Amino acid sequence: MAQDFYQTLGVTRDASEKEISSAYRRLARQYHPDVTGGDKDAEQRFKEVNAANDVLSDPDRRAAYDRWGDQWEHAEQLEEMQRRNGGGFGFAGFGNQPFGGDPNVRVEFGGADFGEAGDLGDIFGSFFGGQRAGAPHRPARGRDLEHSVNVSLREAFHGTTRTLQRGAGGSRLELTIPPGVRDGQRIKFTGKGEELPDGRSGDLYLIVNVDDDPVFERRGDDLFVPVDVSITTAALGGEVAVRSLGGSGRLALRIPAGTQNGRVFRLAGQGMPRFKHDGRGDILAEARLRMPDPLSEEQTELFRRLRDLEGADQ
Repeated sequence: MAQDFYQTLGVTRDASEKEISSAYRRLARQYHPDVTGGDKDAEQRFKEVNAANDVLSDPDRRAAYDRWGDQWEHAEQLEEMQRRNGGGFGFAGFGNQPFGGDPNVRVEFGGADFGEAGDLGDIFGSFFGGQRAGAPHRPARGRDLEHSVNVSLREAFHGTTRTLQRGAGGSRLELTIPPGVRDGQRIKFTGKGEELPDGRSGDLYLIVNVDDDPVFERRGDDLFVPVDVSITTAALGGEVAVRSLGGSGRLALRIPAGTQNGRVFRLAGQGMPRFKHDGRGDILAEARLRMPDPLSEEQTELFRRLRDLEGADQ
C-alpha cells in the first residue's frame, strides 16, 4: 500500500506549513538513527518521515500530491494528458488513492480504455507515442542509494558541497547541498545512484544531518541567540552587537531604556535561508543582563545609592 504522507506525519490534509514543520521535527528527532541506535523499524520510519516532509514542506510538490496522490511526480505528464484530451479524463476512486496502486482502477482518455492503472509507463508511452506494452524490455535500472553526511549550521546557512567516492577506485562525485537544508532532510540526486552497463542509473538520496551549533539554536528557519546586555545599557538604552551567520557576522541591535532580562528582539530576515525558496527566517535575540564582574568600589557605592533610592520610593 502506498504511503499517505499526511498520515505519516500525523497531520490533517489542511495542516499549515508550521504544523507540518513541527510534526516533522518531532518525528525526525524521535526516529533519528543517532537516537534509536540502529533499530531497523525506526530507521524505516525515519525514511518515511523524511520522504513525507520532502513533499509536504514544498508548496508545489504538496499541490501536485494533493491532486495526484502517490503519482505526484508524474504531474506534468498527467496534466499534459488532460490538455491533449481536451481538458478531461476520468478514473475512479482517486482522492488520495494511489493512482498506480489499485488493480481495480481503470483509466480512460477520450473513450480509450487503458485498462488497469498499474503501469504508468505503459500509459504514458501509449499516449505520447513512446514505448507501448509488449515492446522490447528496457535496460535494467541501477539501485537507488542512500548516503548520510554531517554539516555544520554555518554550512547549512551558506550551502556547501560534499564529495563521495563511487565504489573502490571509482569516480568522485561532488554534490551540492543548497542553503537552508534542515536536519534529517533527504535530498534526491537523480541519476547519481548505482550505474549499470547499458542501463539506467538509479538515484542517490543524501540524508543531511545538521550539527548543533555552540552559539545559535535553530528553530525552523529562525535562529535563536543570547545577547549580553550590561545593566546600564538595559536601564538607559544603547546599542549592542548581535552575532549572525551572514555578512560580517555582527548586527547592531538598539536596546530601549528599561529593557528587562529575557526580552526577545526579532531581527527580521536575518535567519536561515528558506530551503529552495526566496527569503529567510529571523534572528531571535534574547537579552541576558550582565553584571560587572568584579564590581569596583565606585560601582558598589553606586548600587548602594540605587538601593537606597529604591527603598525611598516604596
